[in-house]
Amino acid sequence: MLVSGRNGLLVLCTCFVILSLLTVPSHGSSNSTEDLSQSRNKTGHPLQLTPKAAFQLKLHALFHWSSFGLLMPVGILLVRMSSKSKSGRCVRVLFYCHVISQIAAVLLATGGAALSLMNFENSFSNTHQRVGLALYGSMWLQPIIGFFRPERGVKVRSLWFFVHWLLGIAVCGTGIANVYTGLRTYHERTAKSVSLWTGLLTVEVSFLAFFYLLIDRWSYMIKQGHLPVEQLRPNDNHRTYPTTLRKELGMVQE
Repeated sequence: MLVSGRNGLLVLCTCFVILSLLTVPSHGSSNSTEDLSQSRNKTGHPLQLTPKAAFQLKLHALFHWSSFGLLMPVGILLVRMSSKSKSGRCVRVLFYCHVISQIAAVLLATGGAALSLMNFENSFSNTHQRVGLALYGSMWLQPIIGFFRPERGVKVRSLWFFVHWLLGIAVCGTGIANVYTGLRTYHERTAKSVSLWTGLLTVEVSFLAFFYLLIDRWSYMIKQGHLPVEQLRPNDNHRTYPTTLRKELGMVQE
């Protein structure tokens, strides 16, 4: 039942991608590309985008920011939290939230890719477009690997976990870097300031990275405010006391 559910979800996502590519009219693609081409000033001045082209660029940026810059890192945090949880129910809830967030991230990134391929100039002459093309392929490989994960106890499970973890970190990190290069490319072509958006992305990524590290050390920090159990329960043969109490006992004995 679980395997059939995974396969059905995978087929549903694939159908969504195919439909998103087929439903975009071909004449719209040529018109939008023509608008972008005509907006380029031959003297080297910044691009003057039409309202339609500007909206499409902003929508493309929003899709990829939400996908690579938010949902994918949140999915990684959810898995990290589940590995630290001792409640079976909490682990299941966090796992399904991880799956939902990653599916949403892939669908948003696919929508941004379809928008780019159908409406923008794609000469792949810059780093942003080349990295984006590689991401479009690798980001779909990741959920496919996730859907066909082996059961616990199987020898290949360790190898699967390493590949799934490494590819997930690589896609997320490269996607965030590509959002930065996209903002820089937009600034170079339009001469419009992107300092605000770059700053917001940096603050968001920094917070997520800090939270990731905090999850790893949270239980350790909580334990620092409590005495170890062996100090609270001395045995008959060897009594242990806090440091200050041992000093006081030593003074009394003297």
